[in-house]
Amino acid sequence: MRIKYNRILLKLSGESLAGAQKQGIDTAHLGEYAEQIKDVAQSGVQVAIVIGGGNIFRGLSGVGKGFDRVKGDQMGMLATVINSLALSSALESVGQPAQVFTAINMFPVGEHYSKWKAIAAMKEGKVAILAGGTGNPFFTTDTGAALRAVEIEADAMLKGTRVDGVYTADPEKDPTATKFSEISYDEVYNRGLKVMDLTATALCKENGMPILVFDMDTNGNLQKVLSGEPIGTLVYQPK
Repeated sequence: MRIKYNRILLKLSGESLAGAQKQGIDTAHLGEYAEQIKDVAQSGVQVAIVIGGGNIFRGLSGVGKGFDRVKGDQMGMLATVINSLALSSALESVGQPAQVFTAINMFPVGEHYSKWKAIAAMKEGKVAILAGGTGNPFFTTDTGAALRAVEIEADAMLKGTRVDGVYTADPEKDPTATKFSEISYDEVYNRGLKVMDLTATALCKENGMPILVFDMDTNGNLQKVLSGEPIGTLVYQPK
């Protein structure tokens, strides 16, 4: 396989792990993800992953129900750790070594994250799963993923979603929405498109980190993106 990117940060939503259940973890769906990730990791791509926690607990929704914002976000961080452990177990069960790193010290649940330890793990052929967001409240897992992508010097940040790219509007609500093959960070901002939150988008723009948005739920798509096939949408900074 011709590889377009040698090191990637794959961002997955917590909801994507829930599958049709809409909450919790769908083990069959998780297994499909693990097989896709194994295929690209064993082709020589260095893979780091950040997973959200919305299938278990979302901090902002907790605030609306009376939770303190800081504690709500901390609960959300712990939800990402649960998902990360589930994914690491699924990867190991299909023969792909993986290691969980946590933004705050949670040994022996996971090793305390550092850029150098994560890169060393990837160079050894392990998938580095980076849990706990940034370790701070008021930051989303999108921002955590953008930060980690820049830190580990990834070639690109891949955002695996249920939708096959970035559209002019939500294609699940607006049948007239059209898909972009490429779009600049500034146009994402000016159009008010919700690719990621503004902090994450700004961090990627400032550091020249390209974002590829694609449908992760179609088996084989992760490998297609990495081989340069024109699926999904590339968000980039024009030169």
